[in-house]
Amino acid sequence: QVQLVESGGGLVQPGESLRLSCVASGFTLDNYRIGWFRQTPGKEREGVSCISGSSIWYAESVKGRFDISRDNAKNTVYLQMSSLKPDDTAVYYCATDFFNTLCTGVPSGYDYWGQGTQVTVSS
Repeated sequence: QVQLVESGGGLVQPGESLRLSCVASGFTLDNYRIGWFRQTPGKEREGVSCISGSSIWYAESVKGRFDISRDNAKNTVYLQMSSLKPDDTAVYYCATDFFNTLCTGVPSGYDYWGQGTQVTVSS
């Protein structure tokens, strides 16, 4: 059974950091693309970052602040978020699919999703 579980969200002040984790089970994530997305109420889900093999993609809004990485031994993908801003407040999701290895920030086409973890950046 394919499962993705996010963790690591929380409440932080502007300028602080958080590391999100996405633990995969039921498949080996090294073989597939893993995307991070975020969503706020009333807005569409947007791509934040993606890793697929040696390919990495970041949304322009997070370039230079977020860093995606993968630990194959733990079957886990991380999203290190630094210099957080209030605009980064959202529910963050990780997702994967088994048919397309191209890293994109487009939510459609990702078939499996985690339950999400809330990130709140506020003073």
